[in-house]
Formats: sequence, structure tokens, C-alpha cells
Amino acid sequence: MQKQKRQPRVIVFSTPTCPHCRSAKRYLKKKGVEFRDVDVSRDRSAARDMVRLSGQQGVPVIKIGGKVIVGFNRPKIDRILGLN
Repeated sequence: MQKQKRQPRVIVFSTPTCPHCRSAKRYLKKKGVEFRDVDVSRDRSAARDMVRLSGQQGVPVIKIGGKVIVGFNRPKIDRILGLN
């Protein structure tokens, strides 16, 4: 039996009003990917962390393990997580 590879930690920096954030979270849920959702409109220090990580103020910013994706980039998410 093949041992399941452990999924890297996934954090989605988002805001409640962002349609791309909702799409990204919906996609991750559909693929069975566990993630932590961080609302940067309510959490100032998380917003600073996000800008430090990505150099961007726009959302979503998705952190997968040590990699950072700015925006909802499905092919990049799939590649990093090994999804198909």
C-alpha cells in the first residue's frame, strides 16, 4: 500500500468581499485540501505578514508550504500540491 504524502500547510489570505478569494477557497475545498483562511480585513498583523510575504496588498495570497502564490492561479496550485 502506498503511503499518502503529507500535504504542506496551506494558508489563504483573503477578504470576505473578494470573488477570487471565494473561488480559490471553493476550489481548494472541492479538491479536499485543508487550509487556514485568514481574513486580512480584520487582522492587521496578518495583513502585514501577507504584504511581507508577497510584496502585494491584493488578495488572495495563497501560501503553500514555503511557496507563495499571488491571486487564484489554479495551475500553480495544482503543480505545488501535486493535484490533477
